[in-house]
Amino acid sequence: MRACLRLLLAYSLTGLALPAHAGSFEGVVTAVVDGDSLWVRPAAGGAPREIRLRGIDAPEICQPHGKSARDALAAHVLHRRVAVASRARDSYRRVLAQVSVEGRDAGAWMVAQGHAWSHRFQRDRGPYAAQETRARHARLGLWAGGAAMDPREFRKRHGSCR
Repeated sequence: MRACLRLLLAYSLTGLALPAHAGSFEGVVTAVVDGDSLWVRPAAGGAPREIRLRGIDAPEICQPHGKSARDALAAHVLHRRVAVASRARDSYRRVLAQVSVEGRDAGAWMVAQGHAWSHRFQRDRGPYAAQETRARHARLGLWAGGAAMDPREFRKRHGSCR
């Protein structure tokens, strides 16, 4: 509790606003970092915001299929108008959001095309488990080779590419 109060005091003394999530907005994708991270410039103006696609985990950029996952997401969303719906931030302070292109969920598309995993938590297979199962059976994308390593396991063994 005391640490939280110190943090609040530090923010108030430096004049910084407390970080807040982005809420819902529309904008244009200006850059794609990897298979689950991108930058969106709000249509209402302002600086681009870093977005992490909620519900998926794509290969790290330095692991097999990482660059092709990034390229697939870029081909799908780069320079296009998107809708962003957010409720939180991740541990890297990126906005966690569902991003939609022409009303279709980009995260669901990435998993369905075999470029990402449905994000798991404990026994929950994640929001795109059905899309992942279909992509695995069809041997799409990262499932074509049969030896795909979950990004979480890759980070445990090798660390982040950042």
